[in-house]
Amino acid sequence: MPGYLVRVSTHLGSGLDHVAYEVNGELIVRRSRETDPTTRAELTRREAGLLAAVRPWSAVAVPEVVFADEEYGVLAYRKLAGSPLLDHPGADPRPLAAAAAAFLDRLHRAPVTAMATLVPVEDEPLAEWLDDARRTYTAVSARLPAAARTRVEAFLAAAPPAEPERTVFCHADLGAEHLLVDPEARTITGVIDWADAAIADPARDFAKLYRDLGPRAFGELLAGYDHPVDDADLARTRFYARCALIEDLEYGLDTGDRRYVEAALTHLAPTFA
Repeated sequence: MPGYLVRVSTHLGSGLDHVAYEVNGELIVRRSRETDPTTRAELTRREAGLLAAVRPWSAVAVPEVVFADEEYGVLAYRKLAGSPLLDHPGADPRPLAAAAAAFLDRLHRAPVTAMATLVPVEDEPLAEWLDDARRTYTAVSARLPAAARTRVEAFLAAAPPAEPERTVFCHADLGAEHLLVDPEARTITGVIDWADAAIADPARDFAKLYRDLGPRAFGELLAGYDHPVDDADLARTRFYARCALIEDLEYGLDTGDRRYVEAALTHLAPTFA
């Protein structure tokens, strides 16, 4: 951006895949944590193309790329309105259900064949998810109260649900940290971080909403979602949600980000009910 004067740069946070900064209060700049130059360039190129392709299929705002520097793995986009739901732990999630339903209803209609040229197909067996959750749990179990450990360990000891029968285009990481909201208007203003988008089980998109909005708001979401959802879909939704909660708890403890730890502990009882 020749001639652009950087007055202030603020570190927003670090995830597993990226480090994010806010520049001049108007740009979000994300740098990939991938160390292999070829892979880093490909991931950056792919995400820039994906963000352009996904805009017609999103019922809310998504990032519009200002520039992509493939060599350094950097994407920049204009800051979207709102702030992450993760930063509003006391907000009532039920008013968000209708907007979340409209978002997923449209997103899951995106053409799979076209989107598959931009994102991978993810079809890992659910048994692998469960194995990962079991390994992760060993690192966090000591931080949980006894009653919580009983619930989680019962889940980890059980067999996974049946494999999905269909796949759709998914955001695949639709947690509270990636949902931008206006707490006053009580609506979703945007969805960010599409790096994990994939052709995958639609329950992947339900799972973190089930975890972060709670079962009651999630029930209202399903009422506005215009695709068939059966008991098998709901079983996988709860399964993914529980795996994701364990993963986020470990992430929060490892990084010292108390938002993830507190959210995981808050949502643990309803998610594992």
